[in-house]
Amino acid sequence: MELNRKLEILADAAKYDASCASSAAAKKDSRGSTGVGSTGGAGICHSYTPDGRCVSLLKVLLTNTCIYDCHYCINRRSSNVQRARFTPEEVVQLTLDFYKRNYIEGLFLSSGIIRSADHTMELVIEVARKLRVEHRFRGYIHLKTIPEASPALIELAGRYADRISINIELPSEKSLLTLAPEKNLARTQEAMGHIRNKIDERYAEKTKSGAPKPPPFATGQSTQMIVGADDSTDSVILRRADTLYTGYKLRRVYYSGFSPIPEPSSLLPIQAPPLVREHRLYQADWLLRFYGFQVDEITTDSAPNLDLALDPKLSWALRNRDLFPVDVNKAPRESLLRIPGLGVRNTDRIIQARRFTRLRLADLILLRLSMKKLLPFIIAADHTPTLLGLDGDALRSRFLPPPKQMELDFDTPKPAPEDFKSVLSGEI
Repeated sequence: MELNRKLEILADAAKYDASCASSAAAKKDSRGSTGVGSTGGAGICHSYTPDGRCVSLLKVLLTNTCIYDCHYCINRRSSNVQRARFTPEEVVQLTLDFYKRNYIEGLFLSSGIIRSADHTMELVIEVARKLRVEHRFRGYIHLKTIPEASPALIELAGRYADRISINIELPSEKSLLTLAPEKNLARTQEAMGHIRNKIDERYAEKTKSGAPKPPPFATGQSTQMIVGADDSTDSVILRRADTLYTGYKLRRVYYSGFSPIPEPSSLLPIQAPPLVREHRLYQADWLLRFYGFQVDEITTDSAPNLDLALDPKLSWALRNRDLFPVDVNKAPRESLLRIPGLGVRNTDRIIQARRFTRLRLADLILLRLSMKKLLPFIIAADHTPTLLGLDGDALRSRFLPPPKQMELDFDTPKPAPEDFKSVLSGEI
């Protein structure tokens, strides 16, 4: 098969893996060395690092042939798809060719399982080894590892990659037994624990005073869960994510809405879940990681799934009206973070600004906050929500999106400058 045709098949087969972020990659520079590539340059950008850099990645499978028969996977053993397979040398050459044309700055490499987990990992590692050692490639490399592979091979993958990841796929052992019988949740988490220990060990060695520089190892790990392929509620999904964040220090958990595949298994749903569900899970994930929320606050026993019509923080605030309004001039940071429409950065700005003056609505408008969402939940020097009639039982209906927006509900647009007078007068 021609290389171009292989690339067409294996790049398309890799599109279902969402966990190809490039965050936390170290800034490497090839100036003054014989290396090739740098994650600090420019290209066709698809991923963003925490410092705002755009990083484009060549995202491919080594092969879409697989000995596993996961019902939700288009590349499963029983799937009737055209198969293709790269050699390690072909992936290396593609990566270098694309980089030299300024199309990419790194590689995301995954693979179906061929022959055995260890054999597949050896081939994936060989790609990274050739790039790093033989071609001195200093761009970003993300390797998808296989939990069934030996710990020694996973550790070796971490030596060459900026990030490694293992997809947990489904949030419960019951679902895995039904839809992916060759996979095991406990084995996957054991592999994640081993990776975490190696990352911690390298960090400890790196921070020792006077100690020699330790060998490189991946800066973090991530995973992906499929949403809507089984009957797991949002509560179950978020609890699993919370366990992975707290117990294994994952950088990110990615949520991928189930997409119906050709010739599907009878165990799978006929339709994909609404795309907005995936969006709400990402918002809830953010609350867990940066806003101090617990899963039991975001979802409840009576409502184990997220409200698709409203974002999770707003939905929580409407269920807990007794905690509002919050005085932006007096409240602690933890309370400010729970105000709908107020993010981490602007919370810190408010805390800094109120040291010098009592904040009024005009001051908050300068921060370009979503005033429509904010007004019912705050007290400012010139604002009390009850005086504007914003404290009634019909508050939820005020925030409901129009029906068309439910196709994928994003936050309400911020008011334009000409609307600021109506915000101050309480008309918005």
